[in-house]
Amino acid sequence: MNKNTALIVAAALAITAGFGVAEAQERRAGPGAMDFATLDTDGNGEITLEDIEAARDNRFAEMDANSDGQVSEAEFIAHSQARAADRASAMFARLDADGDGALSRDVLEAREGGGRMAGRMIERADTDGSGGVSAEEFEAIKERMAERRGGKNGKRGG
Repeated sequence: MNKNTALIVAAALAITAGFGVAEAQERRAGPGAMDFATLDTDGNGEITLEDIEAARDNRFAEMDANSDGQVSEAEFIAHSQARAADRASAMFARLDADGDGALSRDVLEAREGGGRMAGRMIERADTDGSGGVSAEEFEAIKERMAERRGGKNGKRGG
């Protein structure tokens, strides 16, 4: 594999990882996910519209660190980073089966499919069958992925 191909593969993997993170955030995966107990804010065994509104209020209050009724960019970033750190910590704990506080390359690669995902990405992007991904093929796959997410630039709604 030449240097350009390696760079394309690395970029494709980074893009794919980014999509996975975005999807997980949209599904509210990991710590802080909406579960029944979180939504049943009054604890009466039923989720009502009042419970949903209270859960929204609670979520906003968590972000509004200075309680001024608005979420600044700094508050938003801090809240997002804290949630990401919680998710990463939980994921690390799941992967650290022996509890030694470290993950081997084998553990991390097994989680990523042991290179199978990279092979599938190359196979999908390599429309001319050359065994590698050209700059044109790379741009085409990026556009297809962005369209799947809702727009040319990956923004929902256009």
